[in-house]
Amino acid sequence: MTQPEPVGELPLLTTVELPDGARVPVRALRAPAPERFLPSGSGPAPGPPPAPAVLVLPAMGTPARYYRRFARHLHDEGLTVLTADLRGQGEATPRATDRDARDHGYRALVEEDLPAVLAAVRAELGPEPPLRLLGHSLGGQLALLYAALGSGPDVDGVALVASGSVWFRAYGPRRAPGLLLGELLIAATATALGRWPGARLGFGGNQPKGVMRDWARQGLTGRYAPKGSALDYEAALAALDLPVLAVSVEHDTLAPATALDHLLGKVPRARLTRRHYTAREAGARLDHFAWTKAGGALAKQVAAWTAAEERPGRGRPPGG
Repeated sequence: MTQPEPVGELPLLTTVELPDGARVPVRALRAPAPERFLPSGSGPAPGPPPAPAVLVLPAMGTPARYYRRFARHLHDEGLTVLTADLRGQGEATPRATDRDARDHGYRALVEEDLPAVLAAVRAELGPEPPLRLLGHSLGGQLALLYAALGSGPDVDGVALVASGSVWFRAYGPRRAPGLLLGELLIAATATALGRWPGARLGFGGNQPKGVMRDWARQGLTGRYAPKGSALDYEAALAALDLPVLAVSVEHDTLAPATALDHLLGKVPRARLTRRHYTAREAGARLDHFAWTKAGGALAKQVAAWTAAEERPGRGRPPGG
């Protein structure tokens, strides 16, 4: 079988320096500038609107470079595509295992880091392009929380791919007891060691204890209540009225459709589009991670959703 050609790094757009000195590189593939048609003898005329932009947010412990192939598929569909690592992961510094890495949880990711990254993206792209977040697994949860809280620059919609709540009861009676036990053990291990050695233990990558404790808290209670935050995340989710594309993936045991159902139940006012990505559509085997390597058909669906939401009356309100 012919092996796919290696996919090179996306060009660096900017590096975001956070207030505590942490740095997050943002890479991007810009869509071509739209053509402007000027009638003969007329002065400058406004051209077509700029292409929508999509910022891809990774799964827990997954570097942003993992999504290079999918990013190129999205770019092939006419979108400007950006990727950014979560704090402490991939190219972001310091790494989660470094001595000078601070402990952090969901509050820092949603209320500090994403606002800074989105502000830097807006500074580079300008205010005009519609901007959507596309999150995988934990990245999808964080994207939805950010959009609901409105704690930084506006986004125009959220796409969830292979994402969902980790509430143990959402996984059905057969899997719930094992998931409950696993969440308790992971939280206890992270607390005892001061970090989660996921690279060695095979789940979630190396993480600070705060991330794993927030992850486990949501898994045990079903609610988002990050430690140290004064904000009501559940109320913010309930009020969210942005477009949301929710994509479950065939053979995804880590984020099954029932887990996505529980997450979507928190956003009853969202303008929801639901899809299920199948191996037949992809032309390849799928699971929680494999879809990123066979995402051509999915990229077309994301682009179609983006275009539909840009129709009159469906996009960003005037002056928004």
